[in-house]
Amino acid sequence: MEEARSRWTEIAGEDAGERYAARFAELAASGADVHGEARLCAALAPPGSRVLDAGCGTGRVAIRLAELGYACAGVDLDESMLAVARSRAPGLTWVRGDLSALDPDAFGPDVSGPCAPGPDAPGRDAAGSHASAPGVGVPDAAGPGRPFDLVVAAGNVIPLLAPGTEARAVRRLAALLRPGGLLVAGFGLDAAHLPLASATVGLAEYDAWCEAAGLALERRMATWDGDPYDGGGYAVSVHRRIPDGASPE
Repeated sequence: MEEARSRWTEIAGEDAGERYAARFAELAASGADVHGEARLCAALAPPGSRVLDAGCGTGRVAIRLAELGYACAGVDLDESMLAVARSRAPGLTWVRGDLSALDPDAFGPDVSGPCAPGPDAPGRDAAGSHASAPGVGVPDAAGPGRPFDLVVAAGNVIPLLAPGTEARAVRRLAALLRPGGLLVAGFGLDAAHLPLASATVGLAEYDAWCEAAGLALERRMATWDGDPYDGGGYAVSVHRRIPDGASPE
């Protein structure tokens, strides 16, 4: 079946990887904080936790968390973005796949933690092949059937999915979590916080998708720095996977 075309592809094309990486390199060089997402994830889960960067792009969040001692993997549909991620951290597992159709066994048993950047490596396609190299001193991030402790979807991943696939993507991500694991997602709620003319997802809608996938809202913030959410145009939501048979309360 043909992959649905995401809103991201519609606005960025299929060769945005180097441009996107250059933009964040300029921000970092200017002194801007480009690691807020990784910092929040590190506050929510201890080092050594298995983390999936969903919609990882060029790997900025996963690479930073790997440097902090987390066992990370990344998945994205944009091959140009993954090419940058692989070139910067070939020791991590980078999977090409649609979040709404992601195979729970897509991450091989050799998913590992940080290693020095090196030459580009072949990528994984939607069917399940992956690129990885031995890591250094941290646990495997995942293997067939091994759940993640935390899944992070930063950078407006949810509203930039293909129209009509959002609820299914949330279900797929929830299925990758261990009971008690966390789904952390930040996205814009108005045109001022999105590269779109208008919002495509609201918080009530997103919470309903999470609830249907067995996730309970634990915390909501206005920024990745943890500022309280007061109804503004951007939100970071933390949902926890409810263990089977347990009440969401």
